[in-house]
Amino acid sequence: MRERIVRRVAGTMVLISITLAFFVNIQWLLLAAFVSVNLIQSSFTKWCPLEKILDKAGVPSGQGGC
Repeated sequence: MRERIVRRVAGTMVLISITLAFFVNIQWLLLAAFVSVNLIQSSFTKWCPLEKILDKAGVPSGQGGC
C-alpha cells in the first residue's frame, strides 16, 4: 500500500511541477528535480522521508516501502 502511495505522490508532484513550470515559471522544474533525486537516493539507501510521514499518519506498512 505504501509503495502505491509513494508512487502516486511522486507522480502528482512531478505533474504539478511541470504544469506550474509551463504556466507560471520555468523554475518550478526544480520541484520535479527534487522529487527525482529523492527517489534515486531512496533506491540506494532504502530510506524515504514520505515513509516517516506515512508512519505518523498511521498508514500500515504492507509489503514494501519506498
